[in-house]
Amino acid sequence: MGSSNNSMKSKTNGILHKFLSLFATVYPGEAPTALLLTLNIFLIFAAYYIIKPIREALIIAGEGPEIKSYLSAVIAVVLIFVVKAFSGASSRFPRQKLITWVTLFFVSNLAIFYVLSFTDISLGTFGIIFFIWIGVFNVLVPAQFWGFANDIYTPEEGSRLFPIVAFGATFGGFFGSVFASKLVEAIGLYRMMLVSGAILLICILMAWIIHIRETKRAETKISENGKAQPQVEDTEKPLKKGGGFKLVFKKRYLLYIAFFVLLLNFINTNGEFILGKYVETTAHEVVELGQSEGLNTEEYVGKFYADFYKYQNLFAILIQLFLVSRIFKWVGVRGAIFVLPFIALGGYAFIAIGASLLIVKWVKTTENATDYSLMNTTRHALFLITSREEKYKAKAAIDTFFHRSGDVLSALVVFIGSTYLTLSSTGFAGFNIVLCLIWICLGVLIAREHKKLLGEAASKERAE
Repeated sequence: MGSSNNSMKSKTNGILHKFLSLFATVYPGEAPTALLLTLNIFLIFAAYYIIKPIREALIIAGEGPEIKSYLSAVIAVVLIFVVKAFSGASSRFPRQKLITWVTLFFVSNLAIFYVLSFTDISLGTFGIIFFIWIGVFNVLVPAQFWGFANDIYTPEEGSRLFPIVAFGATFGGFFGSVFASKLVEAIGLYRMMLVSGAILLICILMAWIIHIRETKRAETKISENGKAQPQVEDTEKPLKKGGGFKLVFKKRYLLYIAFFVLLLNFINTNGEFILGKYVETTAHEVVELGQSEGLNTEEYVGKFYADFYKYQNLFAILIQLFLVSRIFKWVGVRGAIFVLPFIALGGYAFIAIGASLLIVKWVKTTENATDYSLMNTTRHALFLITSREEKYKAKAAIDTFFHRSGDVLSALVVFIGSTYLTLSSTGFAGFNIVLCLIWICLGVLIAREHKKLLGEAASKERAE
């Protein structure tokens, strides 16, 4: 009976291995954990996109869209304290308990928000609080997951398997947004919070399964001197004391990544503003000329963005499945750093010399799809060569505060450029070109440090 079960398990693993090998280089025995991690991040992003429509509904109905840009600055400030709290917790709990308690905290918050929806709290106040909360949730929980994934894989393993794992995030966003549109009609807006919370509870269970599986697998890897690998013992301990921001500013490699991520979001958010201006102008023109096929201005804009997000998500999925692993194989993580910056540079150059809405649409579609697939995977893979403290604490600081700081800078530039400098869309595109050049320079610095650190790690491993 035991032999039959082992044979069945081996056959299943063989099928999984062959299937995943279509998209990346997967060695025997690696498929189960890779799929579990993929499913875990898929559920995290699905949970986020299920409650994302609640955020939009509350803030727009309660305070209006203008307040969103102001709240990005509030979120950035809040994240300073959140990162400090997360760093403190990671120095107190081992990784599996850290993930459990942090995720349970957000689950409990969703339950509280659901109860508050039955109280007399004003829609505007409720919307602002929920908007700030979700602004923390949607960056901290994924950052925590990727710290976990980085902790499991070696740099060589991660560079091969992260393209598969990151597909879960890409597809999770797509699935969650489609599922949310069905849920809101079936159960109403606020009950979607409970659905999201239930999904996050499953994520806790999956993190424990992955942790136990990988701990046992690592224990079977015996080093030449007959002792278990030291990282096995490390995973059962809390991290060393020290804050995430301190780690970032202490190491050039991490500081370069922090400003690289800041510029990434700065440029992308500026681009969203440029696209919005083009859409606004075009919508008024076609409606006035009677060329909108009976749609009013709001309906025309809504239809445009529905198509835009559809193609953006579709392209992101295709790039993640068929290109990311191959790009990693051809040019490595260091080469992959430059793909999006050069795409953005070329795209904004087209816009700066004058482009139609169709050109701007496809520029942003390509930029966003590459960001959500290749660049997303690359950003996380850069941490494979860092210490455990840096994987959790420094990464949390970069993926939360520095990421959101890009939104704040963009809001500031848009305000100054529109109010005092009266910049046109082509003017903002020109500003983005300058940022892209700085972005590429930062990529060069990151690539140099990555090569240096990887070489030092290899030398240390040979010495041991």
